Amino acid sequence: MTDHSGQIPGYNILHSLLLNNNLAFVNLLTGVSLCRELRAKEGLDPSENKTEDTVHTLAEERPSNLEGFEALAANIDPLEPFAELPLGPIPQPTADYYEPTAEEKATLRHVAEDLPLSAWLVAVVELCERFAFYGSQGLFQNFVQRPYNGREGPGALGLGQHGATGLGTFFQFWCYATPLFGAIVADQYIGKYKTIVYFYMVYIVGLGVLFITSLPFSLEAGSGLGGFVSAIILIGIGSGGIKASVSPLIAEQYTRKKMAIQTLASGERIILDPALTIQRIYMVFYLSVNIGSLSVLATPYMEYKLPWSFASAYLLCLCVLIVGFVVLILGRKMYVSQPPKGSVISDAFKAIWVMIKHRKTDAAKQSWQRENVQNADLAKFYWDDHFIEELKRTLVACKVFTFFPIFWVVYNQFTTNFISQAGQMRTHGIPNDLMQNFDPIAIIIFVPILDRFVYPFLQKARIPFPPVNRITFGFIIASVAMAYAAIVQYLIYSSGPCYKAPLCPASEKNGVAQGNNVHIAVQMPAYILIGFAEILASVTGLEYAFTKAPSSMRSFVQAMYLLTYAFGAAINEALSPMANNPTILWMYVGISIAAFVTGWLFWVCFQGLDELEDEINRLEAPEKDPKVNDMAHEDEERGVLAKHKASIDTARGR
Repeated sequence: MTDHSGQIPGYNILHSLLLNNNLAFVNLLTGVSLCRELRAKEGLDPSENKTEDTVHTLAEERPSNLEGFEALAANIDPLEPFAELPLGPIPQPTADYYEPTAEEKATLRHVAEDLPLSAWLVAVVELCERFAFYGSQGLFQNFVQRPYNGREGPGALGLGQHGATGLGTFFQFWCYATPLFGAIVADQYIGKYKTIVYFYMVYIVGLGVLFITSLPFSLEAGSGLGGFVSAIILIGIGSGGIKASVSPLIAEQYTRKKMAIQTLASGERIILDPALTIQRIYMVFYLSVNIGSLSVLATPYMEYKLPWSFASAYLLCLCVLIVGFVVLILGRKMYVSQPPKGSVISDAFKAIWVMIKHRKTDAAKQSWQRENVQNADLAKFYWDDHFIEELKRTLVACKVFTFFPIFWVVYNQFTTNFISQAGQMRTHGIPNDLMQNFDPIAIIIFVPILDRFVYPFLQKARIPFPPVNRITFGFIIASVAMAYAAIVQYLIYSSGPCYKAPLCPASEKNGVAQGNNVHIAVQMPAYILIGFAEILASVTGLEYAFTKAPSSMRSFVQAMYLLTYAFGAAINEALSPMANNPTILWMYVGISIAAFVTGWLFWVCFQGLDELEDEINRLEAPEKDPKVNDMAHEDEERGVLAKHKASIDTARGR
């Protein structure tokens, strides 16, 4: 073997690494493999290289003990494979897409990646579904509350504010309870994509029923209430089934599991952070939700201006929903979707029962049973220890979700009672159910600002803003929004002509009751505040539900998060008797205080999770991550080869 130790600087270091470091040996092996390709390109016989053959033999037969390894490695010259290659200028190694070290994680800037096309398609599907949902739901309060005779404006069923709030709250509860059923179907039986397709069909049928029974001849025939109840049940089933799967489906389109290094054109080395990318995905997801919810800009005017009133608006929602269904079908070959995993949800509940029974979370592990339970029947434990670790992480997320119902109590006011509140003010020709659009408009404005400017600035400035802190701020801002709503209600009661009895006969003009002398635009700040609170709390909740769930249970964990909305709706149902004048003012005050207290309790209970975020937020990463290892393989080979050739260049004065 040629001795380069005296003539090639760095040779001794390379050979020492070969002797003592398995990783360096693998790097040498990859460099030699690339050398074969380069020799072929230069017209040299790629097979004529004894060193390469020796390296491959050593890789296959390397003994486990270091002494034997050193004995074999002592016969290898790390630089011999490159002796016959042209030694011109070579590119600098980029070493892109390898997993960063702990030091690099602490010092390099973390960034989010762009979304794949399939994720954007899922966002379009969600946009269309939300267009239909909010465009129709936004009219429910007037549809149910006001009489068909038009005394209070466009109406249909005439059940009053209490009845309208009750049915509206039931609809919200139903829509966010049904995701549990959809999640079981998706995770255990048919997968997320097929679940969305089938529940989309149910949704279309429900909107069709709503459209037909809201036509003038149906209302005059007395079919309005029965048709409305049937429609909201079908819509709730369809919407709920979609909700449980579409949220994890959009995140699954991004397949990187581990952090990876990338070198920008400027030379800056950055870390591609999957957690930040998931955060961006859910920002985009929520953006699509709120662009879709702008349907409430169109449907109230259709309610007021077109001959068919509500029916014309519901028809528009049905048509857009069908467009979303077409996009879903046309993109079917592009979507990444995890296959169903059989009885994973029932296994999870069995494991949780074992944990409760033994009062220890590790008790559901086979290893714990083997060590601590005499004659343990391990055949009953269908899962491995890794599944239990994932389940424990999921339970942490579920504990975080227990505080969310109070947040949804606040949010629900702005889709029910606050629409009625707008009708108690001077609208100046603006439909009272149009004001709710300032919520999604605020979100559409703030999401890009946060995603592209605020969050990257915080990352660059090394200012942490982890999930628990974001959710806490969301609760506090929601509390402020509710306090502002109480102030608006106080202004209404302080103004004529009806004071604490808005829409009284004294306010009628041409047979239509008018609101008190408060401009409807006064509501705007409350909607903007709740929109900003949603970005911090609701978006982070979606992100948390995905990142803390095992891939086999993502729809189910998402459904558990959505179930908190149903509990919030149930609390609102209990509060609905207070949704009358003048008690509703004190209800607003109480909800504001409850949201503020809940926010601080949430922070006190879970602030420690932020410090452990990197540890518990490890996305399921296989030993071989194709987005890190496979993408990196070629670049790493070139990097190792470049380093070896650089040593030769240095030795020859180049």
